[in-house]
Amino acid sequence: MIESFRWFGVKDSVKLSDIKQAGATGVVTALHHIANGEIWEINEINKVKHEIEAHGLEWTFIESIPIHENIKLRKGDYKTRIENYKQSLKNVAACGIKNVCYNFMPVLDWTRTELFWKLDDGSTALRFDKVEMAVFEKFIMQREGVENDYTPEILKQAESRFNAMSANEKQRLEDSVLKGLPGTVDDLTIPVFKEMIAQYDAISHTDLKANLSYFLNEVIPVCEEHGIVMAIHPDDPPMDILGLPRIIKSEDDLDDLISFVDSPANGITFCTGSLGANPANNLPEMIKKFAKRIHFFHLRNVRREEDGSFYEDNHLDGSTDMYEVVKAALQIEKDRNLQIPMRPDHGHQMLDDLKNNDAYAGYTAIGRLRGLAEIRGLALGISKS
Repeated sequence: MIESFRWFGVKDSVKLSDIKQAGATGVVTALHHIANGEIWEINEINKVKHEIEAHGLEWTFIESIPIHENIKLRKGDYKTRIENYKQSLKNVAACGIKNVCYNFMPVLDWTRTELFWKLDDGSTALRFDKVEMAVFEKFIMQREGVENDYTPEILKQAESRFNAMSANEKQRLEDSVLKGLPGTVDDLTIPVFKEMIAQYDAISHTDLKANLSYFLNEVIPVCEEHGIVMAIHPDDPPMDILGLPRIIKSEDDLDDLISFVDSPANGITFCTGSLGANPANNLPEMIKKFAKRIHFFHLRNVRREEDGSFYEDNHLDGSTDMYEVVKAALQIEKDRNLQIPMRPDHGHQMLDDLKNNDAYAGYTAIGRLRGLAEIRGLALGISKS
C-alpha cells in the first residue's frame, strides 16, 4: 500500500516535514481555502502540489472536493455547482492528480460527541456516545421528532445525564458536534444548524440516493475522459443522526452505489472505522466483494459498545480484525497488480501531542505515526509470510 498522511495545508500544526519523518510517501489533502461549490483553479492546485513535492512527497489523493449542499438536495443552483465540480475535476487532472475522495453526508462530515475522551493509558480519543448524542438532539438542539429516533431507555438515560451535566459539559458537547470537525463552519450556531438540517425534512433515503446517482451520472463521464477515479467515503457514524438520512453505511448501500454507474471510476474509499462501527458489516468479506472498486483505504479501528456507542481504539485493537482486513487489502493489490493509497486515520492524542493541542482532533502527529507504524508492520509480516 502507498503510505499516506492527511494534511490540512500550511495552517496545519502537523507539517509536511513531520509527515516525511513518519515514513509516509504520500499526502492526502484538499484546497481547504476554496468555498464548497466553487471551482478549483489550476494555479491554486499547483501551489499546493508544488509545496508537497518540495518536501519529497506526492499528492496521492484529494480529500476531498466537497459537494455543495444544493447538489445533495438537487435544488437551487445545483446544475451550476455540478458544472463547477466537473471543471474542478478537469483542472486537477490537468495537474496530474487523478484520485478524488468525496462523501455525500448531509450538512456535517463525521460526527463525534467527544473529541478528547481520556483512555486508561492517559491518551485521548474521539468518541461517539449514543446517549450524549440523544442529549444533544433532545435537550440542547431541541429537535422535533427526536423521540422517534431513540429507544425509551436511551432517552431516559439522556434526560438523567443532561440534568447532571454542568454548563461547561453542555458547552463541550455542543462544540464537539458543531465545531470540532475539520472543514466545518467555525461560528456554526444551533439556530443556523437547525435551518441547515430543516432543508432535508422532505428528503428520504431513496431521494438522497437518487440525488447521488444523478450527480455521479453527471461527473463520472468526465472522470472517465480524464483518467480520474472517484472514491466515496462511507457515512460516519454509519447510522441516521439528527433526523438526516445516511445512505452509505452498509454492504447493501455500496451495492446500490456501484449500480448507479457501472464504471471503474465510480469507486469506494474503504474506511474501516466508519464501516466498522456498523456491527452488521463483515469488512474482510466486503473488501473481497468490492475489490475492483476500492481505490483508497482509511485504516483505523473502533471499539463498539452494545448501545451503538463507539470510540477510536488503537489501530490493531478494537472490534475489527485488522489482520484479516490488511490481508484482504494486500490480496486485492496482488490481484490487480497495483498499490492502493492508504492512510492511518484518527490517531490518539498522546505524548508531546498532549502538550500541544493545536492539531485537529484525531489528526495529531504522534497518534497517526503510531497507527502507520503498526499497520506497516502488520502488512510487512503478512506479505513476508
